[in-house]
Amino acid sequence: MILKNNHLTLHAASLKYGASPSRLSVWLKTARTEGLSALATIKKRGRPKDMGRPRKDSKPLTELEKLQKENQELRTENALLKKVRALVEDRNARLRAIGQKPSMILKLN
Repeated sequence: MILKNNHLTLHAASLKYGASPSRLSVWLKTARTEGLSALATIKKRGRPKDMGRPRKDSKPLTELEKLQKENQELRTENALLKKVRALVEDRNARLRAIGQKPSMILKLN
């Protein structure tokens, strides 16, 4: 163990070897529990290859399914536009309440 043999603190070792004290403490714990050989193993980081988005079905949609999908998309768009309109109207009302004119961009007619 480098830290014990050299009588270094975690802070001094981090300055000397260029690793953070928290990383050094993790390595020390790993070396104590699993041995020095555990530090030599390379652990892959990040998301595994098979964790991507699920693949879309390649079968074509029926006419009914296409229409249902389009209908749902239009309902979603309509709900979003209603929320935007309500937010703009609310902002314009607040501006009028404090004596300011709403900007031309935010007027919905």
